[in-house]
Amino acid sequence: MSGAPVQRHYTVDDIVAITRRYWGIAELRPLQQEAISAGVSRRDSLVVLPTGGGKSLCYQVPPVLDQRTDVVVSPLISLMKDQVDRLRSLGYPAAALHSQLTSAAASESLRELAEGRCRLLFVSPERLLQPALLERLERCGVSAFAIDEAHCISHWGHDFRPEYRNLQTLRSRFPEASLHAYTATATPRVQADIVEQLRLVDPAILVGTFDRPNLIYRVVPRGDLVQQVLETIGRHAGEAVIVYCISRNDTEELARFLEARNVRAAFYHAGMEGAGRRSVQDRFAAREIDVIVATVAFGMGIDRADIRCVIHAAGPKSIEHYQQETGRAGRDGLPAECVLFYSPADTKRWESLIEKNARETPGTDPRAVSHLVSLVGHVRRFATAYTCRHKLLSEYFGQAYNRGPCGACDVCLGEVRGQEDGTVTAQQIISCVARVGERFGVGHVTDVLLGEDSERIRQLGHDRLSTYGLLKDAPRKWLQRCVFQLVDQELLTREGDEYPILRLNAASWEVLRGQRAVQLPSRPEQQARRSRKSAKQAAARVSVTSQSRAGPLPPGSDRETRPARPTSASPPPDEVEGDVDAGLFESLRELRREFAQRTGVPAYVIFHDRTLRDLARRRPTTIAGLRRIRGVGHRKASYLGQAFVDRIAAYCRQHALEPDVILSEPTDLRRYAERRSRGGEARARAFEMFERGAPVEEVSAALQRAVSTVWGYLNEFVSERRPESISAWVPPQTQRLIEEAVRVVGMGPLRPIQEQIGGQCPWPEIKLVLTHLRATRAASRDARDES
Repeated sequence: MSGAPVQRHYTVDDIVAITRRYWGIAELRPLQQEAISAGVSRRDSLVVLPTGGGKSLCYQVPPVLDQRTDVVVSPLISLMKDQVDRLRSLGYPAAALHSQLTSAAASESLRELAEGRCRLLFVSPERLLQPALLERLERCGVSAFAIDEAHCISHWGHDFRPEYRNLQTLRSRFPEASLHAYTATATPRVQADIVEQLRLVDPAILVGTFDRPNLIYRVVPRGDLVQQVLETIGRHAGEAVIVYCISRNDTEELARFLEARNVRAAFYHAGMEGAGRRSVQDRFAAREIDVIVATVAFGMGIDRADIRCVIHAAGPKSIEHYQQETGRAGRDGLPAECVLFYSPADTKRWESLIEKNARETPGTDPRAVSHLVSLVGHVRRFATAYTCRHKLLSEYFGQAYNRGPCGACDVCLGEVRGQEDGTVTAQQIISCVARVGERFGVGHVTDVLLGEDSERIRQLGHDRLSTYGLLKDAPRKWLQRCVFQLVDQELLTREGDEYPILRLNAASWEVLRGQRAVQLPSRPEQQARRSRKSAKQAAARVSVTSQSRAGPLPPGSDRETRPARPTSASPPPDEVEGDVDAGLFESLRELRREFAQRTGVPAYVIFHDRTLRDLARRRPTTIAGLRRIRGVGHRKASYLGQAFVDRIAAYCRQHALEPDVILSEPTDLRRYAERRSRGGEARARAFEMFERGAPVEEVSAALQRAVSTVWGYLNEFVSERRPESISAWVPPQTQRLIEEAVRVVGMGPLRPIQEQIGGQCPWPEIKLVLTHLRATRAASRDARDES
């Protein structure tokens, strides 16, 4: 039992004062306050937040707020080193103990611990449980243990590690200390097991949303893999990309292929020496490498928020792995793409690897092997389903998804075309399963439906069944895929481990009675007809460096081909958070790079891209103004601040930009209200001029406001006043071009629209046309409601 929780009377303001001081953060993310409060009050907790959800802040704040010593259990040395380096750069007293430390460095960490100068000690589970270190920690009076990657303690998790099981001894060894488990991926079953294994007492259970709305999920049938990967990377030229492979050889071969085609790529896997792995991580963090081709070991220690694409060159081992690996994309909140190149062979490959590992590991529990194989099956269901990917992921982790079409996956974007009403085919398959007595697997049922002339079928008398040869003209692979689709849609049940058989369930009978319609993959000949329609488009694809973010997608994917993005196109405004000057942003990135090289740390340790964007949007020219920016703490303001505000001031003078833009954004509600009143008198004058049809440049000159700011006023004007026409600002022919693109790709982010029209229109004009379309539709709805 842990001791009674010590009640600490810290307010939200107290917590924010600490986050502001060290991290320059004035706003907490969902559940961070509750998790920090549990840590401060020494109440056991289980915190489940998605990758990028801010877990680390939850265990970093309590020890400095309460002036005490806590321990973080972390599975990877790279993760420990990155976190300690970053915390120390912020002036936070942190240390680590791991095998790569010199004896002098390890002694210094222990000295800081003994003298009470260390607030947070990072250590691996194996090192933590060494008797000598446990005795030191007892003498130091450790207040809390934070167990990161806590799913590793559960047999039902996707990454069980036996050494984590031994952490349950912490409860008896440190009865007064609280235990806090942190993970990004845990189903309800795994959550319950974590609580039980760690012996948490009355824990605060804090589970955030698993959905990452800024991630665009795509599943593409694997064909010419290296070309497919090359095309996808081409859509993100110059951006950070991670490619995940199953084997070490795969990573090396693919990385060398990319390097030979002038892609700044490197491979990373557990078979490399520590120095080699560290070098790759450091070069990636320093922006010297754009693409990492890795096994699943890569990424846990990387704190790079601007990864724009995660590619799976093969199916992942589990949905948990997929959620964690794709979760490394878009941690800055901006759109990012996640592409899975899938083949049914991936399932068999993972099953073989799991079984091989079990044979080579004495004492492996057969139930654990069966569980891991079942996790692979969930990946197959995810990859072959015709359901919103965001919905599938949320529901897998036990959360409802009721938002309708997400607009951020291949299914909801209408890119998955290979499906049709397959009710009759489903009835034929289910009928065959019933007639063979529900005693056979997918292979045998397929043979019967195809009318195979085999001795086994004749011996069983299955050649005399009414379903024998019922689908004799169907391609075998397509038919097997249909059977698996029925299993995945829970219209058939597949039972057994070594030799699974098919059985009917209640839903099967609904299909047989015609009470339920079924969607199944289209037959290949029907897909081929669609492919021929777009053959000319496919043949006209441009070079990989000019491929668009949304496409063209690889041959065989049954998806529409989209035009290429011009290489000179700059990011759309909706992807850089408002009135960000692209030139200033790049200038600040260059300054950050200089500091990173000078101090020998990764660029993100200086400032994240998100902080630089905010600087380029608000353009502070004083240290006081700089401190109001998220991500700028006191220490960074003191030793980096003057250089950055000088660079901003010089740029604003050179380009006639308004400096020190005042924008507060404490809450979504206040941000909404603030946008409606931004600029006060200037905004009102702009509206008056827009009523007369004044051009943007004229309004900009009259108000002495940046053109980008005036475009913002104009969008608000169109949204609120709903003018019948916007021809004063966007030529009619341009409007028609944009509207036609919207009919094809929808009214989502601007980038796909720009790509659809071949980069012919300025971003502000596209955004204004979208605003006008939304305003017109809103006016029509209002009119219907009133009638």
